[in-house]
Amino acid sequence: MLKKLQKQGNKAGFKRTPQRLAILEYLEGNLSHPSAEDIYRAVSRKYHSMSFATVYNTLNTLAKGGAVRELTIDPERRRYDPDTSRHHHLICVDCRKVVDIAGDIAVEIPKTMAKDFTVFGNHVEFYGHCAPCGKKKKKKP
Repeated sequence: MLKKLQKQGNKAGFKRTPQRLAILEYLEGNLSHPSAEDIYRAVSRKYHSMSFATVYNTLNTLAKGGAVRELTIDPERRRYDPDTSRHHHLICVDCRKVVDIAGDIAVEIPKTMAKDFTVFGNHVEFYGHCAPCGKKKKKKP
């Protein structure tokens, strides 16, 4: 995965700096769907001089190059998914945890709309409570 991300980054035209490589390493296999702020907090521990702008610009370049998916499922901030395969998400409305759902989910658009619109993909989001948040809800009087 890291090699794919590095290759995509090279195609996008940015230099392979230690800071950018650290961002790629952080994203490799990361299932938490981190925000730019999460990535900055984690990577800046090693690279104290790294700016938030470096993280943000690197993520934008990777997203434009197709190396990461930019997710707008969190109303507070964008999140990033290094898994660019077709998949869907479960989102906890309390803790904002995001979980991948592999496989296809059949969704049909109304036939009246299909004649004027060519669909080439979809992304389904399910909202609810993860198990820990659901247990907290049940405990409240």
